[in-house]
Amino acid sequence: MINFNGNIVAQDENILTQNRAFLYGDGVFETLKIINSKILFLEDHYFRLMASMRVVRMEIPMNFTMEFFEEQVLNLVKQNGISDSARARITVFRNDGGLYLPTTNEVSYLIHATALENASYGLNTAEYEVDLYKDFYVTKQLLSSIKTTNKMINVTGSIFAHENGLANCLLVNDTKNVVEGLQGNLFMLTGKKLITPPISEGCLNGIMRKQILAIAKKVEGIEVAEEVISPFDLQKADELFLTNVITGIQPISKYRKKEFTSNLAHLLVQKLNESISEN
Repeated sequence: MINFNGNIVAQDENILTQNRAFLYGDGVFETLKIINSKILFLEDHYFRLMASMRVVRMEIPMNFTMEFFEEQVLNLVKQNGISDSARARITVFRNDGGLYLPTTNEVSYLIHATALENASYGLNTAEYEVDLYKDFYVTKQLLSSIKTTNKMINVTGSIFAHENGLANCLLVNDTKNVVEGLQGNLFMLTGKKLITPPISEGCLNGIMRKQILAIAKKVEGIEVAEEVISPFDLQKADELFLTNVITGIQPISKYRKKEFTSNLAHLLVQKLNESISEN
């Protein structure tokens, strides 16, 4: 028997009792965008998920092929009637058993999906103010670069942003450098140089980050680099924006007293949509 919200019930009535993702954050996940029954950047998502499972020593089942997950996701969005535009999340978690030391490395998975209003990527140019979140730090380690079900820093940072009237916060690492936003990777344009922190700084190895790096390198007159960004650097920037697979590019309009333009962000969104339509 267990106590759930003051009620004594049978343990098997609550599946969370032994779920390792719930108890220990023992899970990894991918968030996907589906447009017209097609998963965007499927190969990149698949290989990142497999790499994440290897990092945390999960056993990868033989049927976990890219085609298998594609079929599972597309069938779900079709059943939900949202194939035109949807977001889906694949969560893979180690099976029940054990305490910190699991009794098995075998896994289960859960996929859920919700509708999205817009299929193509747009650019939200409404006011989007950010500040640093310094209550907790991102560590410069491999675990920080993958998507695990332990996202407490993102949760508490989001609460901090909400309480302070901010649209988002920027996270810093244990050497006080700026790493990323709460929901995406950070890019900074200063003059003609576009910079994003390297993965070694502890930022997420983002799928959209990879796309934007590739697209930006083809823009004439723009130098692209993966370099450390300090809080002081933000004050000198001309543009700041965040990237993730669902939103695409989100321009930052204000950091403290500094306001920013979004000219390059506009161009990159246009080229992003063009690259998707070509594929």
